[in-house]
Amino acid sequence: MSSDTLPVVRLTPKANARAIRRGFPWIYANELVLDRRTKGLAPGTIAVLEDGERKPVGLVGVTPASKIAGRMLERDTEIEIGRDWLVAKLTRALELRERLFATPYYRLVHAEADGLPGVIIDRFGDTCVVQPNAAWAEALLPELTEALAEVTGVVNILKNAGSRGRQLEGLDDADAVLLGAAPEAPLPVEMNGATYMADLTGGQKTGLFYDQRPNHAFAARLAQGQRVLDVFSHVGGFALAALAGGATEALSVDGSAPALALAEDGASRMGAAERFATRQGDAFNTLTALGEEGERFGLVICDPPAFAPAKPALEAGLRAYEKVARFSAPLVEEGCYLVLCSCSHAADLSSFTGACLRGIGRAGRRAQLIHTGFAGPDHPLMPQLAESGYLKALVFRL
Repeated sequence: MSSDTLPVVRLTPKANARAIRRGFPWIYANELVLDRRTKGLAPGTIAVLEDGERKPVGLVGVTPASKIAGRMLERDTEIEIGRDWLVAKLTRALELRERLFATPYYRLVHAEADGLPGVIIDRFGDTCVVQPNAAWAEALLPELTEALAEVTGVVNILKNAGSRGRQLEGLDDADAVLLGAAPEAPLPVEMNGATYMADLTGGQKTGLFYDQRPNHAFAARLAQGQRVLDVFSHVGGFALAALAGGATEALSVDGSAPALALAEDGASRMGAAERFATRQGDAFNTLTALGEEGERFGLVICDPPAFAPAKPALEAGLRAYEKVARFSAPLVEEGCYLVLCSCSHAADLSSFTGACLRGIGRAGRRAQLIHTGFAGPDHPLMPQLAESGYLKALVFRL
């Protein structure tokens, strides 16, 4: 479809067209002229975006009822958004990952940072899991599926529809098999010498969190000869990496029994089952109980879910991060290590660091900050979009 036949949407006079032209990828609802014609566009419609002077800005995917009413796709309005365009985007994304990783286990597409706004694709060998979290991507899902198979050669493509972002776009929550078949059992994934079991259909998100890979590796360097506690461990992220790094033993704590079972399976496949234990329960209650039991560890890691997923939750989220630090710091042996993580994009690095230091201080401990980690390079940061740099990992010596 040429730009001549595409609908046109327009920025309000007060909208920051300059920021959008410089790369900011979102157009908020209050920046778009939402007249009757624009409101009548089907979610996911590709349209030409004009500024207040009717000069073209680029091509956008429009979702009139969403807070993010438009997502920038291309600055060149003559480009056709379709299968060939998707092939080009995916090819460029794949080139980076193949340069970075020796095996096909990585995040292939990290949404806006890879030029596909709202789209997450994680690769597990010959299977990809797609999260089309924006209406434009949902509308082009058949083309995206074909392009993904062509570029990567994968034989199975699954749709994961559990993201909160899909709700905000007015999309359904129905998972689907787009190509091939869903794996009948969790898949083993090798990272940092550890084996993780990824449940692609019943697990959290796409089945495994690749973003912590470099932080797992750094923590594993501190784990040799140490007892390790991994709280909010999911399928054993930090704990299994620590065992691969020479930890004497590791304890994984999580509220999910299925996640802990997958962690146990991973430890067994690594030959580390005798050094690994799990404890199901509320994280704060478990941290309290471990303290009362007199337990101490050479390395403690807390990697909670997003306590501040959006700005309205920021204050409460920072209090929660402070509480995590206050409850975990007493369990760290003198001169040993505490790793505190946040995946909340609303809590910037400075705010998160401050909350952690308050918690450590209120626990009566003093800290050196020895390392600050972020998401791995298969989760690239889009400089114009702070939200794409969501992950922080602070490593303290107490």
